[in-house]
Amino acid sequence: MANLTSISRNVAKKVLAVETPEGAGALVRRSIGSMTLRNLSPFLMLDHFHVSKGAGFPDHPHRGQATVTYMLEGTSRHEDSAGHKGTIETGGVQWMCAGKGIIHAEMPVHLNGAPDPRGLQLWIDLPKQFKMVEPSYQELGPEQIPTAYPEGPEGPVKIRVISGKSHGVESPVRPLGGCWYFHAIFDKKATIFQDIPVGWTSFIYIWKGSVTIGDSTMPIEAFNTIVLSADDTQTGVKVAAVEDNTEFVLVSGEPLDQTVVQYGPFVMTTREEIQKTLLDYQFGRNGFEKAHSWQSEIGKQ
Repeated sequence: MANLTSISRNVAKKVLAVETPEGAGALVRRSIGSMTLRNLSPFLMLDHFHVSKGAGFPDHPHRGQATVTYMLEGTSRHEDSAGHKGTIETGGVQWMCAGKGIIHAEMPVHLNGAPDPRGLQLWIDLPKQFKMVEPSYQELGPEQIPTAYPEGPEGPVKIRVISGKSHGVESPVRPLGGCWYFHAIFDKKATIFQDIPVGWTSFIYIWKGSVTIGDSTMPIEAFNTIVLSADDTQTGVKVAAVEDNTEFVLVSGEPLDQTVVQYGPFVMTTREEIQKTLLDYQFGRNGFEKAHSWQSEIGKQ
């Protein structure tokens, strides 16, 4: 229950994510990273993806960011140049810190009768001191993500704590740079207050149902990304589901006081660093040693 000092953030901006083709045969709703919402430090991109049969994201490099893949339906396989591979199941998360460089492939699994893979991919800028760390992964299967019950286990709402803390429940995921990531699931109409660190950049992305934020009575529907205000007096956000079966993610991150220079999947802080990255990739060094020799098995299929 919200205490007397709980002051809610409000809607600062609302962006509808429209479905567009991306990669080989995938459909993506992009909000953060689109022309309408270019800069939202530390967040670089948010894609709500739907991958149909024969489509996917074959071998591609990354440097300088973390990519967080959260599966909403279906399953997806991944494999990388560091010898790491596995499957992300429905409700599972892969938190990949690309660091100084990695090449990986993400390919959907299509089984007869199973739903098409759908999920969210969030790119988070790494603080500049972590740009060149060794790549690392934190992966949680669906049963490993802890769940908070703001109104008790029998209540109308549960919050899957992918990272950070919610209602006394903490995730084991430890991002480089502050980031809290929650998946809220409302069976029935209800209201929650979620604490958020003061001053952190925060957004909500809805894919089922509709919500109101703070004291507003204006419902916001599915496929909207809501950027929240970040006043120093605001301790969190009040969200009310105005329909049964409402689902959204609430993500909050510590803004970075650094420039973003992005060239496709490479994210650094200066143009010189990008040029160096392109040379590293071209010559297969500093994290890209296997750039031209390695091929994923899943990408060939």
